Amino acid sequence: MHIMDLISKINNRVEELDFATARFYMEENIEALNDKKNYLNTNARDLLDFLTIRKESGQPQFTRSDMAVIHAVNSYASKFDLRGLKVVIRDHSLLFLRNDIAAYLNSDARIILEGMGAIQKAG
Repeated sequence: MHIMDLISKINNRVEELDFATARFYMEENIEALNDKKNYLNTNARDLLDFLTIRKESGQPQFTRSDMAVIHAVNSYASKFDLRGLKVVIRDHSLLFLRNDIAAYLNSDARIILEGMGAIQKAG
């Protein structure tokens, strides 16, 4: 695929708020896109900067199953289902030891998990 076609697809996906597809395209072609960053829209450029920083820092990416666990935790916290939260945390304890997990949790989940001691308090 030609780089300008790729940039056009990424810009369209970002405008349609389809960030998952845009992120997939960017992760596959991150080096080429960094050279042609000025052709990306502002939101796409910010997403590319975010992905580049995460890649350079060496943090492993969340897998699809990790994201499903985070979504389940957010759902349980919104419903205040403590039993479900405890089961998920017990089964996936290593996931909650990561420093960047708090950015993916909603405010209910963050407050409950900080109170339980499952994640570190912010600040």
